[in-house]
Amino acid sequence: MRIVLLGAPGSGKGTQSKLLVEKYKIHQISTGDLLRQAVATGTELGKRAKATMNAGQLVSDEIVLGIIQERLSHPDAKSGFILDGFPRNIPQAQALDAMLARMGQPLQLALLVDVDSEVLMKRLTGRRNCGSCGAIYNIYFSPPKTAGKCEKCGGVLQHRSDDNEETVRKRLTVYQQQTAPLVSYYKAQGKLRTARGVGAIGAIFKNVTDIIEAQIRPLAAVMGQIEQASAARAKAAKAAKAAKTAKPAAKPAAKPAAKKPVPKKAAPKKANKAAPKKAKKAAPKKAGKPVKKAKAKKTK
Repeated sequence: MRIVLLGAPGSGKGTQSKLLVEKYKIHQISTGDLLRQAVATGTELGKRAKATMNAGQLVSDEIVLGIIQERLSHPDAKSGFILDGFPRNIPQAQALDAMLARMGQPLQLALLVDVDSEVLMKRLTGRRNCGSCGAIYNIYFSPPKTAGKCEKCGGVLQHRSDDNEETVRKRLTVYQQQTAPLVSYYKAQGKLRTARGVGAIGAIFKNVTDIIEAQIRPLAAVMGQIEQASAARAKAAKAAKAAKTAKPAAKPAAKPAAKKPVPKKAAPKKANKAAPKKAKKAAPKKAGKPVKKAKAKKTK
């Protein structure tokens, strides 16, 4: 599954993201974490990001998208991912869609964790953190038993300086101006689903997983079939192109026709040396005068 989580600061989308990672064994892609890791490891994009941050400027979308692409190219991201904190505006969303399309991993769901502004104000301004163990409380929704004291370790609870009302209002205003339009952007694509982010964490998570089971799994099956058909068409087109451009194979030379054996002429029989001479015909005798027969003497 490939999900982008949307929600204002304090909506609880970070908490839901962690629960989804545990349930579905997919990875959370946080641009902040990726940037810090790239800078720490000294990758090419990390060096560019560090130079930008050292100059007091915002890291460009190009660098952020490059870092996301590097992360999604890892084998462990093939099973799915959750994008949290990016995109923050429509140009980033458009660039992200184009990049994911090239990678063959388009988003399947944009999940909005929706919370009213009044609730968001109380969540952010009422947040308290334990300075020792990091436990989080809220003086409005989940206060500690002893004010200002952690129930787990007894540490002192702290109030972040940026959790004051003025700063929180500014953050919510920036969200409404820049990020909230993404709701309409993904709705136009038919990918937006909304989960109410109010109530117990478990109940919100149940609502979120119901949406995923109803929307992503059937969609994943259909998209899988589409991707397979597309791959088969591309393979067939490639084979047809290769067959068209290939040189025709040379025809094997025709074997010479077998010569019919010429019958040997019978050797002429040698004439017998002692061949019988032809008998000469006897010459006809010349006719003589007729011989007179002697008269017989009469006896007395």
